[in-house]
Amino acid sequence: MRDLRIVLRFVGAQNRIFVRTPVGAFFTIGLPLIMLVLFVAMFGNDELGDTQYGRISTSQFYAPGLAVFAAASATYTNIGMNLSNRRDLGILKRVRGTPVAPWMYMSAVVISGMIIAFVSMVVMVGIGVVAYGINIEAAKVPAMAVSFAIGSACFATLGVAVAALAKTAASAQSMTSASLLPLGFISNVFVSFGSDTPGWLEVVGDIFPLKHFAISFSEAMSPFSDSPAFEWDHLAVMVAWMALGAVVALKRFRWEPVPGAATSRSRRNRRSRT
Repeated sequence: MRDLRIVLRFVGAQNRIFVRTPVGAFFTIGLPLIMLVLFVAMFGNDELGDTQYGRISTSQFYAPGLAVFAAASATYTNIGMNLSNRRDLGILKRVRGTPVAPWMYMSAVVISGMIIAFVSMVVMVGIGVVAYGINIEAAKVPAMAVSFAIGSACFATLGVAVAALAKTAASAQSMTSASLLPLGFISNVFVSFGSDTPGWLEVVGDIFPLKHFAISFSEAMSPFSDSPAFEWDHLAVMVAWMALGAVVALKRFRWEPVPGAATSRSRRNRRSRT
């Protein structure tokens, strides 16, 4: 019980840091919401035609897809960048030197990321229901919950793996930005793939977990899917990526700045001496 209280305190601290960082909150929650409004305004809310989920409306396609993208940003991008930045600044080194067990701190970081992802998802789906009339079937809610939980946990673990592989916060930012945004275009998030989509794009999208997250969550919201709408094959791919991320994080994660890397702290020190 004492360990749980410590973890929950760290979770609260992580959440307060996020709330007090307006830029991060905007790109995590605000930007996907703006994209949803703009896409529906530009393309109308008519049927998109034949999509993987049937002949659905624009909002029905983009609301779950952008909810998934926001969740991935809240976990994968934020965790990867924040952990790397704190390591550069020596914060993780100080945390490691306290009596608090490393797993407690890391669990709090992951849980906080998943909570922020949940808030992002609720905002996105809620706007879709209230403003655009998207219908959610009660029988498919468990599938939505399971796909979201596995997907956000997968990307949170991959965020820790990015922090483990990146030497500095700058390289972590490059890794997350150069991977997540392009994948959004080939993962049924920004673009609806049809029969004329090049086969190699389909193959590339199938390799990475974002597409499987988007499909499993969107199918749970699609009016054409059969209840209970669990997409076990897509969930299995995300579990595999989560296991891979956990292995990388356990083997490669460092609590101290990488020797020889030009960290933000060392750059500031050099500037102060000149």
